[in-house]
Amino acid sequence: MSYLRNKARDFLLDEDGMGTVEIILIIVVLIGLVIIFKKQLNDLVQKIFETITSESDTVLGD
Repeated sequence: MSYLRNKARDFLLDEDGMGTVEIILIIVVLIGLVIIFKKQLNDLVQKIFETITSESDTVLGD
C-alpha cells in the first residue's frame, strides 16, 4: 500500500507537463494576435514585397 501512496504522491508533485501547457498557451496567444492584426500584417508584408520587387528591378535595370 505504501508503494501506491508514494507513486500517487510522485504523480501529483510531478511538474513535467507544465512546460507543455505553457507552450500551448503561448501558441494560442500568438495565434490570437495574428488573427486580431491580420490586416495590418498583410499590408506590411505586401509593402515589404513591393519594396523588394522595385529594388530588384532597379538592380536588374528593368
